[in-house]
Amino acid sequence: MHAAEGPAWALALEHSAFAEAMRGGIYLYPAIETGHILGFACLIGAILVLDARLLGLGRGVSPAALARLAIPIAASGLALAAAMGVLLFLTEAAAYLRNPFFLAKLGLIAAGLVNIVLFHRYLKPGIDAWPADGLPPPRVRVSAAISAAIWIAVPICGRLIAYV
Repeated sequence: MHAAEGPAWALALEHSAFAEAMRGGIYLYPAIETGHILGFACLIGAILVLDARLLGLGRGVSPAALARLAIPIAASGLALAAAMGVLLFLTEAAAYLRNPFFLAKLGLIAAGLVNIVLFHRYLKPGIDAWPADGLPPPRVRVSAAISAAIWIAVPICGRLIAYV
C-alpha cells in the first residue's frame, strides 16, 4: 500500500488542519509527544510499583495504602497518554493502521485495560485483608505479573513503531 493509501477516514484525519499544523510546526508535535511520554511514565511507573508490591516486593507497605496512591496516578497518566496518543495518531493515521507494532500496542493496551477491570471488579474488593508484611493471594500475584508484562511491552511496541 502506498503512503497516501488507506481508509478514507484515516486519510481525512491526516489532512485535517490540526494534523497539518502538527506536522508543520516546530513546537506542537514535540509538546504533544512529550505529554504522551509523561502520561505513560505516570501510568507505567505507578502500575509497576503497585504490581511489584502485589508480587511480594516492599513487604511492610500496605497494598491498600499503596493502591490509594498509585491508582489515581496511573489513571491520570492513562488519560494523558491516551489523549496525546490520539493526537499523535492524526499525523500519520493510515501508516499507523498498517504498522504491526502500532496494532500490537493497541492490543496490549486493550489487554491491560481488561486486566485492570478484572482486578478492580474481582480482586481489589478484598485488598484491605491482604497483609502489609506478606503476600497477597495467588490470583492477585498472577494478575500483577500479567499487568507488569503487558505494561512493559506497551512502550516497547510504541518505540518500535518508528522502525517499521
